[in-house]
Amino acid sequence: MAEIGVDMAMQGLKELYEIRFSAEDRAKKDAVWKVLCDCFFSRYVKPTDTILDIACGYGEFSNHIEAGRKIAIDLNPDARKYLKDDVELYLSSASAMDNIDSASINVCFSSNFFEHLPDRQTMDDVLKEAFRVLQPNGLYVTMQPNIRYEPGRYWDYYDHILPLSHLSCKEAFEKAGFIVEEVIPKFVPFSTASRLPQWPILVRLYLAFPPIWWFLGGQFVIVARKPG
Repeated sequence: MAEIGVDMAMQGLKELYEIRFSAEDRAKKDAVWKVLCDCFFSRYVKPTDTILDIACGYGEFSNHIEAGRKIAIDLNPDARKYLKDDVELYLSSASAMDNIDSASINVCFSSNFFEHLPDRQTMDDVLKEAFRVLQPNGLYVTMQPNIRYEPGRYWDYYDHILPLSHLSCKEAFEKAGFIVEEVIPKFVPFSTASRLPQWPILVRLYLAFPPIWWFLGGQFVIVARKPG
């Protein structure tokens, strides 16, 4: 029965994302993410690190971040089509990452993921698994829509279930044993379809001027560390 449930979840993701993201949308997102990785998220990842892209989606992070080894997990069977050859993919749940060895990962990353989880217990299970696979002093970097600043649009997506602000998400990480080292309450806009400029040069300028994040940002960033 559990396998049937996972198969249904995989098919549901595939159908929903086919509706939500056109080829043009994916191309725009990919261009934005290349700049995000080059100009921001690369500060948390060494070129020799092993990274785990949790709920990798179309691979916008793992495709563009520079790392020694790249591992991705997702339930969408279409994910493989969009990942580069140097990214290893496992089709599995983030709450049971049995294919990932304990203490084998330097940096876990997820984006726009936790809000899709069915309940807080599942989020606890995901963070417990991330804590297990991370090496001591390893980082979990996450970017999430912030219900504190986007209380309306947060619910415009059919698969948004779990409401989270930067503060409640911080508590969840601390509950799981992480040390939260950085919290950015407002980072990029709520979605790439909103007010974030699409041209790479404008995205670079946006990232270089943090004060504007407070006016346009609708997503938060949390950087948490597994104690050594």
